[in-house]
Amino acid sequence: MEEWKFADPPNVAVFSDRSIFAYGDWIASVSHMEDDGSWLFYSSDTRDWDEREIMLVGLQEVVNQDSSILELVDLPEGWHAWRSSKSSPWQRAKSRPSPSNDNE
Repeated sequence: MEEWKFADPPNVAVFSDRSIFAYGDWIASVSHMEDDGSWLFYSSDTRDWDEREIMLVGLQEVVNQDSSILELVDLPEGWHAWRSSKSSPWQRAKSRPSPSNDNE
C-alpha cells in the first residue's frame, strides 16, 4: 500500500456531498475549514444542494473515489480548491472568513 500523505489519518470523518458516492458525481470543490480543520467535498451537481445531502465518510473513501484529491494533501486550513471539470487542474485560494455573529 502506498504511504498515506495527508496529515489527517485515513479514517478521519469528512463531509461529502452524497451524490459523489451515491451517483458517482465528480468532486468539483474542496474546503479545508480554518476553525476546526474539517474537510468538505462538493460534487459538480450544485443545482439543488441541500444540507440533508451531506454525509460523513472516511477521508480514505474519498481518495479511493477520486485519487486526484491526493494533489490537495497540502491544502492549508482556511483554504479551498476547485476545478471546472473532472480532468481540469485544481485551483486554490484562501477562503473568505465567515461572517461573525458577535453582534447578535
